Amino acid sequence: MARSFTPTTYEDLDPDRRPSLALALIPVLAVVAFLGIGSAVLGLDPHPPLLWSIAFVGGFGLWLGYDWEELFDGIANGLVMGLQALLIIFTIYGLIATWVSAGTIPGLMYYGLEILSPTTFLPAAAVVAAVVAFAIGSSWTTVGTLGVAFVGIGAGLGVPAPMTVGAVLSGAYAGDKQSPLSDTTNLAAGVTNTDLYAHIRRMRTGTAVAFGLAVLGFLALGLRASGEIPAGRIAEIQGALGETYAITLLAFIPLVVTFGLALRGYAALPTLVAGVFAGVLTTLLVQGSGFVAAWETFMYGTAPESGSSLVNELLDTDGLVGSAWTITVVVAALALGGILERTGVLAVIAHAFTSAVKSPGSLVAGTGVSAIVINALTAQQYMSIVLPSVTLRNTYDEFGMDTDQLSRAVEAAGTPTGALFPWHAGAVYMAGVTGVPTLEYAPYYLFAFLSPLVLFAMAATGYSLNATPAAAAASSEAVDPAGAAAGTDDD
Repeated sequence: MARSFTPTTYEDLDPDRRPSLALALIPVLAVVAFLGIGSAVLGLDPHPPLLWSIAFVGGFGLWLGYDWEELFDGIANGLVMGLQALLIIFTIYGLIATWVSAGTIPGLMYYGLEILSPTTFLPAAAVVAAVVAFAIGSSWTTVGTLGVAFVGIGAGLGVPAPMTVGAVLSGAYAGDKQSPLSDTTNLAAGVTNTDLYAHIRRMRTGTAVAFGLAVLGFLALGLRASGEIPAGRIAEIQGALGETYAITLLAFIPLVVTFGLALRGYAALPTLVAGVFAGVLTTLLVQGSGFVAAWETFMYGTAPESGSSLVNELLDTDGLVGSAWTITVVVAALALGGILERTGVLAVIAHAFTSAVKSPGSLVAGTGVSAIVINALTAQQYMSIVLPSVTLRNTYDEFGMDTDQLSRAVEAAGTPTGALFPWHAGAVYMAGVTGVPTLEYAPYYLFAFLSPLVLFAMAATGYSLNATPAAAAASSEAVDPAGAAAGTDDD
């Protein structure tokens, strides 16, 4: 579970320093412009545009009347919310290197090439990722372990890596959303004061429909990607793997240890650390490496010299030191999100959504949109769940809607969409561990689009909405024709 703090709501803001909606949109548009121009026009890494954005929003906060200590508190809160993500990134880069040197990932590739075909690979990868993520409650762990192996298997079968990553992400996030072990699932239930299993049941239909459509999409993509595999290609890859690593069932010890601990309910971070130690131990006992060499692999990564350039490329890793680029992007993005929250920009935007609500359906849809917007602005999924939940839960009460309607909306739209934004902690992580840039895998990450679209469709049709008619009518009467709630400040 992420460490948390109570985010600033519209009512918490000092009226003398509270920006109007028009003013609040200025830093938001500046952030979008900086990131867009920096990456698309100038070809820069995300770091400089994020620094420009932090400086701009900081100056905006000073202009509103906030001092440096208050702005720094906002930055610190943003980092606290993302601390678990940072530590997981830090750990899993080293874990991937140790699992390569242990023969775990090479072994998964070796046997996967034997049992999968290009036609069935994509839907199979999505389903397997969903089952594993549901069992262990972590989409990140699933992608950082099995997902890396699936990229290698797909390459051997001639399936483009962006398609593979899209399928794995779709399954990982779908399974994570339905898992009672997931931190985001527990967070969404906890912050909305909803029973965990009521929250999971409320999400079940939408998740099943969205994931089912995604699997059908991957079936269609699999047919398109199922061209002729060059003669001897799979045998060449398996031969290179077998000559470089001891391919044996003992090489799967790290996999058993990591997923075994996860299934027993241990938290993600200590589970991954245990996976690192299991990887190093397996490297020593199964692959015959020396103690110092095994830990140097953890630090600096792997550079296999097999008889296949494809295998060498797929299994080349950077180890712990390779996480520096990713972590610095995430730190900057979290700092930006924290300062946007502290200056009241996010609270004002969320309040505008609330003021525009006129029906239960528009409330659910507006909740989903606000979760996506906050995901993009704060660069981490925890804030996309917490801030809309805290801001909108009284509005759900006014419409006579159960809290599981709110928890479903924030998770259906907030949890899976973060990995679509290149500067988001989830996207930076996924691109880093799989080696596929965000904008390349995004078109194939079908579940990220289908999950909120199914939510919006259900809201538009009224399916699975249980607003109490009397409460909804009373709430509608309390909203003036201009869309502002009666008795509130019109900013």
